Order: sequence, then structure tokens, then C-alpha cells
Amino acid sequence: MLYYQEFGNQNAPLIVFLHGGGVSGWMWEKQVQYFQNYYCIVPDLPEQGKSAGEGPFSIQKSAEQINQLIRQKASGQKVIVIGFSLGAQVAIQMLSLDAKLIDYAIINSALVLPSPLIKKLIKPIMKLTYPLIKNKFFSKLQAKSLYIDENNFERYYNESSTINLHTLTRILEENMSFTLPKQFSKAKAKILVTVGEKEKAMMKKSTFKIIESNPNCTGIILSNIGHGLSMANPTYFNQMIEKWICHGSLPKESKQI
Repeated sequence: MLYYQEFGNQNAPLIVFLHGGGVSGWMWEKQVQYFQNYYCIVPDLPEQGKSAGEGPFSIQKSAEQINQLIRQKASGQKVIVIGFSLGAQVAIQMLSLDAKLIDYAIINSALVLPSPLIKKLIKPIMKLTYPLIKNKFFSKLQAKSLYIDENNFERYYNESSTINLHTLTRILEENMSFTLPKQFSKAKAKILVTVGEKEKAMMKKSTFKIIESNPNCTGIILSNIGHGLSMANPTYFNQMIEKWICHGSLPKESKQI
């Protein structure tokens, strides 16, 4: 069974939070606290966090499981899905599998332009670098790139350092080979697609690709941020999401695509 937590008012609009790779549902703590008047569901994706025994991980399987969870939990209220990185790829797959299930989706930093060369290199590179996951100095560098603060570092380190080589390789291969499903164009949700100004060029190109693929997409480039606004500046992120969902407004300082 997929592990998940529930918070808030079960009669309010439903928000599902999907975490990125290398972390689990705890990354959304500041969001759950802010959206306490909503019905929040926070799963740990297969083979990650407290769903470590649920596998093997695939974006397709994860999307199927979480769509089914929404069908079980939603009782006619609005459904909002917020995904970051790997979780954003899962959200895209969810939208593609069921065009009408989700009313609003926020896609944060989703890669949809895979590199066949990089995928081929994942296994040999992981065999060489895997021992580094138990190195705290290396983990702190990784945590810094994801804006994980000191309060959450030990939790991040404990999870990331215990993931086995095969699982980590599989997750990376899924992440690096994900392509935009054809059915994504038919999704009826209102979709906000975001990318950080300091993210890699491939992430920005992916954002453009997503926006071009569905007429319901709105895209923004977030000023002066890298990979992980929700943890870098949760207050800003939370207010941005709430204003977009409730009023359709976007931050003035962001660049609309």
C-alpha cells in the first residue's frame, strides 16, 4: 500500500502534494501548515520515504495509484495537484491518464525532454558514485541545491543514505527518460507551469514544451530561484499558489511565458 498522510478539512477542496526525488512527503510541511483550511493528502511515492516497500517505482504506476486515491477520497470537491520535479512528472502523467479528474495542477520544474545519452550513462555513473550517498559532506551539497535547511537535513540524509543502488538507478532512469504523453493535450485542468530562473536550460526548454502542449497551461519563470521554490521560500510559494487558484493572479515579479 502507498503510504500517505491526510490533513485539514475533508469537505474542503482537495490538494495532493507530490514530492521530488531524493526526498519524501515531509518536504511539504510548510504547505500543509498554510493550507490547513483545505483537505491535504501527502503521499510518499513508491520505493521512497515510508513507501519504501511499495515498488518497483515507475511514473506510470505512481500516477495510476494516486489517481485512484483521488477517486476514493474526493467527494465532489475541487481537486488540486501540486508536484515538484519527479512529482511534477507524476502529475503530468496523472493529467494524461484522466483528462477530467483534476481541476487545477501546479507543475514545478518538470523535465520532459529526455537525453538518451544521459540515460545510458546513469548505470555506470551510479556504480561509481553510489558510495557518496553515505558521505555527509556530499549530502549537504545535494541538500543545499534543493534548499533543504539544517532542520531537515538529518531527515533528508537518513532517507537518501538508505536507498539502495537499484532503486536509485531506477528512479533516475524514470526521471531522465520521461516524455510528455500525447494525451496530456486533452487534460481539462487549469495548469500552472513554473521553472526557476537559475535552473538549467533543459528545464526551461521543458517548461516551454509543456506549455505548448496544452492550451490550458500558463507558464512563469520565477525570478532569482533554482530548483525548489517550495522549500527555498515557502511563504512566497504558498501565497502564489493560493492567489492563482482563488483569483487567477500571478506574481508581478515573475516572467510570464
